Amino acid sequence: MKKILHIALLMMLGVTFLHAKPNPISGSFGITLCGAEFGQNNLPGILNTHYIYPTESEVEYFANKGVQIIQLPIRWERIQRTLGGPLDARELTLIEKFLSDCSVRNIQVTLIMQNYGRYKINNVEYIIGSPQVSRANYKDVWKKLATALKNRNNIYAFSIMSEPNHMLNYSWFESAQQAINGIREVDRAHTILVDGDNYSGPETWVEYNDQLKYLVDPANNMMFNAHCYFDEDRSGEYKKSYAASGSNEMTGVERIKHFVEWLHKNNKKGFVGEFGIPNNDNRWMVVLDNFLQYLTENNIGGCYWAAGRWWKNYPLSIEPIGTSDRPQMNLYAKYLIPGNKKSLNASTTKNANIDTMRLIAANR
Repeated sequence: MKKILHIALLMMLGVTFLHAKPNPISGSFGITLCGAEFGQNNLPGILNTHYIYPTESEVEYFANKGVQIIQLPIRWERIQRTLGGPLDARELTLIEKFLSDCSVRNIQVTLIMQNYGRYKINNVEYIIGSPQVSRANYKDVWKKLATALKNRNNIYAFSIMSEPNHMLNYSWFESAQQAINGIREVDRAHTILVDGDNYSGPETWVEYNDQLKYLVDPANNMMFNAHCYFDEDRSGEYKKSYAASGSNEMTGVERIKHFVEWLHKNNKKGFVGEFGIPNNDNRWMVVLDNFLQYLTENNIGGCYWAAGRWWKNYPLSIEPIGTSDRPQMNLYAKYLIPGNKKSLNASTTKNANIDTMRLIAANR
């Protein structure tokens, strides 16, 4: 009976079960729409009190801006409330509703497990691979997610874990391979996105993650995912000013090039799943513009961090204020429109900087 009701609900949401389509061309840009992963100290938490899912109007806004990809971070503890147990039916329905909202607007979705290489039990974090949270548990949840969503036609990628870090003796390589195995047992169509250890930082990618090139994907449909911020400690918190951070207009390029060069050397595909700037100094705009120009020239896509209606005064937020765009969106929009790609590739860094400063001046 529950199965029948679930199928009926999906039909009401306008779900069409199709063979998975290839993801968009390399170099596509999008945003991360946060909320479903919020409330990490209240797990599983209460919907609309501790966490939220994006609304259809939010999806509509970003579709109108030319966004091709939206990343949806989720928490493992919500989608699977007991290790090895079934997926939570309500959370799965909310995810599927979001996929449908995006599908009718031709937006692809990356589903991100926002758990940093861990799972909480009774409010205590345990690293994947530990006795409390085995790699078999991790494989299990991704196999079940892939089974539930394998027929969705607008999944850009399954991002198997955001920013694993401090994994101690529990190798991230071994855990990632188990997640890949679980997905590929039921789904050989969708792309798998793999973050690196040490918060997926590009400058330390070779030091911490060179071994990831040996991961085996039976479907040969895998990308590697770096996160890149431009502040002094690379955290994205931007605690110090532009000047105090020692930044310059090429900081973003200088940082991400380590990752891009690794991709080229090893003939791997890549993505930059997080980057963003605060709105408190116009010089950050130039850094972001040069960074995006470099990614475009190397045919690498990415997603801005972040959007979501609960960010409020978060300085990196790209969520509109009422009907007003954030300053970051005015710059980012030119990279979201597919027709701009050729002109962007042909432009020089100098011209890109001039365009950026014009955008800044127009929004003062």
